Amino acid sequence: MSTDSRTAVKAADAPPGTARPDGPGRGGAPLTVLLWAGGLILLLASVAVAVTIGPARISVPDVWSAVAAHLGFGASDLSPIRDGIIWNLRMPRTLLAAVCGAGLAVCGTVMQSLLRNPLADPFVLGVSSGASTGAVVVVVLGVGGGAVSLSAGAFAGAICSFALVLLLSHTLGGSTDRVVLSGVAAMQLFSALTSFVVMTSADAEQTRGVLFWLLGSLSGVGWSEVVLCSAVLAVCLVVCLAHARTLDAFAFGQDAAAALGVNVARTRIVLLCTTALLTAAVVSAAGAIGFVGLVLPHAARALTGSGHRRLLPVTALAGAIFLVWVDTLARTVLDPQEVPVGVVTALIGVPAFVLVLYRTRRTS
Repeated sequence: MSTDSRTAVKAADAPPGTARPDGPGRGGAPLTVLLWAGGLILLLASVAVAVTIGPARISVPDVWSAVAAHLGFGASDLSPIRDGIIWNLRMPRTLLAAVCGAGLAVCGTVMQSLLRNPLADPFVLGVSSGASTGAVVVVVLGVGGGAVSLSAGAFAGAICSFALVLLLSHTLGGSTDRVVLSGVAAMQLFSALTSFVVMTSADAEQTRGVLFWLLGSLSGVGWSEVVLCSAVLAVCLVVCLAHARTLDAFAFGQDAAAALGVNVARTRIVLLCTTALLTAAVVSAAGAIGFVGLVLPHAARALTGSGHRRLLPVTALAGAIFLVWVDTLARTVLDPQEVPVGVVTALIGVPAFVLVLYRTRRTS
């Protein structure tokens, strides 16, 4: 890197509401390792405890016994009913909550740096609205003749929405603000299409089911959703970590990133496609869950600074832990009635969102 490039980076201003990459956590390798290890232990403990919460009386040793037995480490003395509750009902749901929380948080982290907007979240590209439309088309209109599942329809709708965003932003010049505006336009378009299909074609029962899913729901999920979303999360997290230094450069603006030798257009396409794919997978499995990708990156950034090699894993762990407990609260607070997960995240996220806005105003 040339001396001029270093000087340009140091002189550049970071986006409002974010710390510089050389901020808190620089040189703090022991602290980073402690955060990772502590976060992983807390996540495992959260999953084990969350599985025990519910109408059936189950203990943490019961959970470990059932998991060990199914993984081939000995036999379990649990009854078939209790074993089924743990392995077939609560464990897939809790693990999917962790995967979805991690995925949404990672997407929010990447987009806030890539778009230099501290208020960006995974749904700014309209992916959520597209997924909602795809799910509604399959459920209400019966497209696919029963051969296409709700998740597959949601995934297809998300990809179509993102393709529209790419087309619009490329046509308008491809700058950061054009990407955001294209995402807003796509979001409004697909939201309108979803409302039109539900109002004109759905009966009362279908409308209730679709609206519940659109607000975010992890009920009825199985191991297939866990495996698919986990695989997508792993691949996308590796891609994002491979671009960690590039994301650090983007925090100072695309001109500074270009001065450091970053292929701005290529990097933006790769990372936007990665976050869109991950968001589509999450939405197709769990519906629209908001505020996770908006709030959690700011909380993690306060602990680690803005260096993405440290920030991304910590954000993923924070998002996973957060959504595990949000889902546990959603399914138990009004038992036997279940509250949509998106409603709970909104109730928690709105005050945090106001705080982010306040901090942004103070630092702008």
